[in-house]
Amino acid sequence: MKRKALLEVEGLKMHFPIRRGILQRTTGHVRAVDGVSFELYSGETLGLVGESGCGKSTVGRAILRLYRPTAGSIRFSGVDLSAVEERELRPLRRRMQMIFQDPYSSLTPRLTVGEIIAEPMIVHNLVSSKESRERVEELLGLVNLNSSYIDRFPHEFSGGQRQRGGIARALSLSPELVVCDEPIAALDVSIQAQIVNLLEDLQTQLGLTYLFIAHDLSMVRHISTRVAVMYLGTLVELADCDRLYENPLHPYTMALLSAVPIPDPQMEAKRKRIMLNGDVPSPAAPPSGCRFRTRCPFAFRECEEVIPPWTEAEPSHFLACLLHGGNTRKEQRR
Repeated sequence: MKRKALLEVEGLKMHFPIRRGILQRTTGHVRAVDGVSFELYSGETLGLVGESGCGKSTVGRAILRLYRPTAGSIRFSGVDLSAVEERELRPLRRRMQMIFQDPYSSLTPRLTVGEIIAEPMIVHNLVSSKESRERVEELLGLVNLNSSYIDRFPHEFSGGQRQRGGIARALSLSPELVVCDEPIAALDVSIQAQIVNLLEDLQTQLGLTYLFIAHDLSMVRHISTRVAVMYLGTLVELADCDRLYENPLHPYTMALLSAVPIPDPQMEAKRKRIMLNGDVPSPAAPPSGCRFRTRCPFAFRECEEVIPPWTEAEPSHFLACLLHGGNTRKEQRR
């Protein structure tokens, strides 16, 4: 029996206009996200990985309707978020929250941490100003912060403590879905593991569902149930975490994983790195056919003309690559 998805993203596109001249005429578009589709099931963590600028954060923000999608659908509990108006979207926002990348800029410096965490509850009329303090103290304890910190300002906290405050704010409305937009990227390595462990504990306690956006492949493997790999605005591979790391099928995924250091010096010396040539193309003018073909060590003529279809190469293992397209692969081998 197929599980019912909490979140269904289909054909999501997010194009930003390029305006030039005195009249600011639109001369083109940056295709930050260009046809992304995936499902997210209740209680799981889907890791979304890729190089900087590939569109990961834009996907997360479009899902929460911080951006209005150019095309495609985003269904959350059966409701198409891309089609609803702002008034209808308001009650749904309580069920979806975001943990931002930079704890230094995502917390208002003029408010105390107690006011920051209480604000969403007051805005959504869940508690009164007087009742909010008890709930804030409960949330601070949940993220392992002392309740006596409630009247401190963000600048009085360390980076890890600020991020815990951001997590407490995200949890204040008891959401079902939390988009974690590189929540550990701005933190010291020693603090990163603590935050990831905290997120795992909270998921177990509260039954949360995570979209975990990151570029740290080792940390993504630790926390994720499934992993989706993104390149230049499109998904290239998606599979269960262990399967993807042990048997990657897309050349880009292979190259990414080959760059992950191995703690064993002997194995590190023997393993083969896959070096990619050239730079990532501009999302304003992506290559024809397969977007990865300009850097792919296995590209052949048909890659220039055919957009690879999103197919299930193996059970629950999806990718977009002509090398795994049956007849095309056989012809290439000849």
